[in-house]
Amino acid sequence: MSSQVWYVALVLLVVAARLVELAVAQRHLAWARAAGGVEFGARHYPVMVLLHSAFLVGCLVEVPLADRPFLPWLGWPMLAVLGAAHALRWWCITSLGNQWNTRVLVVPGLPLVTRGPYRWLSHPNYVAVVAEIVALPLVHTAWVTALVFTVANAALLVVRIRVENAALATAAGGPDH
Repeated sequence: MSSQVWYVALVLLVVAARLVELAVAQRHLAWARAAGGVEFGARHYPVMVLLHSAFLVGCLVEVPLADRPFLPWLGWPMLAVLGAAHALRWWCITSLGNQWNTRVLVVPGLPLVTRGPYRWLSHPNYVAVVAEIVALPLVHTAWVTALVFTVANAALLVVRIRVENAALATAAGGPDH
């Protein structure tokens, strides 16, 4: 089997993981709304969904279109970074419990989470996202996708982190997590 077939399988595995995360987020959204949760930054959410969807398409398109090779010295370390990013994301999800979401939601009266990776980092989930956006395309040398979406994601994260910090400042406990 060619490395491109394995790469497509990897990208589809990431897509499946995203769909699981969206299902978790929907369940948490229902919980948050029932508990009086307020959403912040809803206007940028469709942009984020489009960016992340286009990123996955870019991974699938660039490799065959530009005939990108699998370079073991780059591909294997990037696969390890991708695995670490997914582990960090799930650590974030389990640490936040019902408070984790793909949307920015604040449930009044809940304390800010300071366990797990939130003990050391303000936005560890975004570290995982950045690592994934760099690593997944570079597993098969799709450097254009890695570059374009790293820049686009950085611009989105500027907005997203401002929104999240402002939302968390309204929550009991004040400082962001």
